[in-house]
This record gives sequence, structure tokens and C-alpha cells, in this order.
Amino acid sequence: MRIGTNISAMNAIESGSANNKLLASSLEKLSSGLAINKASDDASGMAIADKLRTQRSSLVQSISNGNSAVAMIQIADRAMSEQSNILDIVKTKLLQAATETTSGNGRESLAKDINKLLNQLDNIAVQTNYNGIQLLQKGESGSGSTDTADVLTFQVGESSKDVIQTASTIQSNTNGLASGAPLANLSTLKSDTEGDGTGLTKQYAKDYLSVVDLALTDLNTMRSDFGSVQTQIESSLRNITTATTNIAAAESVIRDVDYAKESASFNRLSIIGNGSNYALSQANMRPNDMLKLFQ
Repeated sequence: MRIGTNISAMNAIESGSANNKLLASSLEKLSSGLAINKASDDASGMAIADKLRTQRSSLVQSISNGNSAVAMIQIADRAMSEQSNILDIVKTKLLQAATETTSGNGRESLAKDINKLLNQLDNIAVQTNYNGIQLLQKGESGSGSTDTADVLTFQVGESSKDVIQTASTIQSNTNGLASGAPLANLSTLKSDTEGDGTGLTKQYAKDYLSVVDLALTDLNTMRSDFGSVQTQIESSLRNITTATTNIAAAESVIRDVDYAKESASFNRLSIIGNGSNYALSQANMRPNDMLKLFQ
């Protein structure tokens, strides 16, 4: 038996050192709650988990984008609902002005009411905005433009192709509503009712009834476009929410530690470590036992 080099002790130290590394790794997992704390723990697993985490973060932001888009569309819809009420009142007043029982002074008063209502319809178009973005007509709030509103593009999804857009024909003001009327439109009615109201005759009141009907049709079409976009966004949000949950679950399987399994492994390594220490102490005692033979 050789006592110059204690091979048994060296083997015990080597085994104990390897076990201590595994024990430290297991303790790190238990303390962090993660099965992968560094790339060396699971290189391929870390790459997959990081990709899933990025995908989930993108979808979470997409959900936020979608909810903001729904809020924006609802602002536009409520404003157009009030515009629809205004046009209903305007038609009622035109019907009253078109009948023979209404006097000239009465038509003048009705004309003034109609003019104020149409001015309010335009005011709603100007004032309706989300974060400074006008929704019912062109440009930023306060720009003074009354043309067709810019197309609204909502990013609802992780890809650049996952976009939902509004219609390109939103112009909910007196210039845009009933713009296709053959003889007159809402802007003409607004002009004819300015001042003392004498521009609104009985015949004009009858003629403008069809204009208001066309304006209501145009307005309902615009509201329908917004409603379709909202429905599309809400459907996409439901799908993305489900996908986000599933992706989070997939990432958890790879990245999160299984406490039951890792606790069992930690206890096993602790027992082995104690055994390794005992083996090392026994290996160190064997040369002394050999020396006792010479006494």
C-alpha cells in the first residue's frame, strides 16, 4: 500500500468537487426559480425561451395597441352618433318648414336653428380627436382642414403585416356628408340658412329633405366602417390574448424550475456530498492505519 500519494483521497476530492458544483447549480435554480440561469445550463433551451419571451412581449404590446385602438374608435363612434341626432333634428325642422301651415317668420326661425345645428355638426368634426389626431376629418387638431380624414393604421400583432386600417372615406362634416347629392349638399343648406334665414323657402326645404337623407346614409356608412374595424380588432385581441397565454406556458416549461424535481435532486446531492466528505476523511485516515503496522 502506497502512502506517498493518497489516490483515494484525490478521488474523493474530485468526486466531492463535481458534486459541489452540481449542488451549487441546484441551489441557484431553487433560489431563482429558473431552470436556466445562464447559457451553459441549457444553451438550446435558453435560445428557444428567449425567443418565446420576445414573442410574448410583442403580443402584450399588441394587446395594448388594440385596446387603445378600440378606445379611439369608440370616441369617433360616439361623436358620429351625436351627429346623427343632429341630422335627425335638421330633417324634422325641414319637414316643418316644408308644410304650408308654417309662416315665413316661422321658416326664418327654423332656418336659424338648422344653421346652428349644422355649425355644431362641423364643430363635432373639428373637436373629435384622440391624442391630437382628428378622427372625422383631415389632419391634426386645429389644422383647419376639412378634407377626408387620414387612414388610421393600427398595429395589432407581432408582424409588420399584422395591421388593421380604417376606411379612406371618413369626412363627417357638412362638406363630406351628402357630397354626392345632384343639386345641393349640406354645405349648401348651411349657406342658405345663414344670416336672417330668408334663404330657406318652402321649396328649398322640400329639396333639402333628400339631401339630409343622403347625409344620414353617408354617416351611417362611415359609422359602419368604424364598427367593422372595431369588431376586427376585438376578434384579433381575443386571439392574441389566447396566444399570449399559451406562449407564456410554453416558455415556463423551458425556463421555470420544477421545484419538486429540483428539491429531490438537491437532497440527493446533499446526501452524496455528506458521503463524499466521509469518504475523504476515511481516505485521509488510511495512511495512519498503515503506519500503525510499524509500531
